[in-house]
Amino acid sequence: MELQKPYFAVIFTNTRTEDDNGYAEMAEQMEALARKQPGFLDFESARSGLGISVSYWDSLEAISKWKTNLDHQAAQKLGIEKWYSWYKIRICKVEREYEFRR
Repeated sequence: MELQKPYFAVIFTNTRTEDDNGYAEMAEQMEALARKQPGFLDFESARSGLGISVSYWDSLEAISKWKTNLDHQAAQKLGIEKWYSWYKIRICKVEREYEFRR
């Protein structure tokens, strides 16, 4: 998908605790909710021990509103209490992109 540049990426890198404790269900709910937020553009995620999820937004304001969404805040609290042993969030401005596709 070609996105209008510049746009913003929220990179969420994390390590998980051992048990699921409802994590998979909450992750699906949060992705569905994020997709409904004004300014949301796209989402990508991968996990192989280290998890990396990247959400794309049209503005810093849209990212800020997502961070303060009450359902998202509840999920963040559970993440700290139950699901993550470590995480880091980076917010980046994307000015260029390119890709290869066979």
